[in-house]
Amino acid sequence: MKTFILHIQSATQYTPVTNVTSFVGADPSGSFGILAGHARFMTALNYGLARYQLHDNSWYYLAFPGGILYFLDNHLYISSRRFLSDTDYQRISAGLLEQLLAEETELKKLQDSLCQLEQEMFRRLWQMERSGTHL
Repeated sequence: MKTFILHIQSATQYTPVTNVTSFVGADPSGSFGILAGHARFMTALNYGLARYQLHDNSWYYLAFPGGILYFLDNHLYISSRRFLSDTDYQRISAGLLEQLLAEETELKKLQDSLCQLEQEMFRRLWQMERSGTHL
């Protein structure tokens, strides 16, 4: 069976995987698969799970917050801010959910902070207007 090399990379991690026989992922157009010998291909991956199979028929799951996929000359490159990899679907699904909730919490904090900053700016502008101070 023909194989290819998978290169998974983030800002802090790089994992090369040899003897990959297939990859299944999803982009905005839907799910797709890649086998060895696939034509040159590039797409933006959705947030979520993907999977790949090795020559020994074992499956591995990848979780990531979206990313870029590029396939050329039997090398599949996936670049993402970060990723998780595991053979256990339940464990990686829980890890993905945990990451999603943590990101949601951080995003909410950031939005709250920006809202407070905006309110403070408007309050100061209003005070400057009332006092006749000009920029």
